[in-house]
Amino acid sequence: MAFVAKKLYYKIGEVCEIVGVPAHVLRYWETEFSTLTPPKSRGGQRTYRPADIELLLRIRKLLYDEGFTIAGARKKLRARKRSAAQDPAQAVPGREGAEILQAQADEPLGKVRRELENILTLLDRG
Repeated sequence: MAFVAKKLYYKIGEVCEIVGVPAHVLRYWETEFSTLTPPKSRGGQRTYRPADIELLLRIRKLLYDEGFTIAGARKKLRARKRSAAQDPAQAVPGREGAEILQAQADEPLGKVRRELENILTLLDRG
């Protein structure tokens, strides 16, 4: 279940194969887990980042392998986020965020701003 990122963004079909659930399940999880907000391309297609995929794998493990309910999984993820906030050593390093910004350096300012907001969300997820 170890996920190794090979690119910055993945399409929903690719993520379905990695996580092992259908697309409608991923879309449903987006409504249930507020920290899961993949940005959309100009064409409206969801673009998942490696951190999104890692979160999806955690959600899948909690729901399918450990038997948590949606509410229980939400609580477990929130507790993990709080513990990471209390112990900054557990926080996600900013390297991925820096890579995203570097890749988007030539894009319009609006897109960079959205990416910065997404990076802050990733850091908050811990």
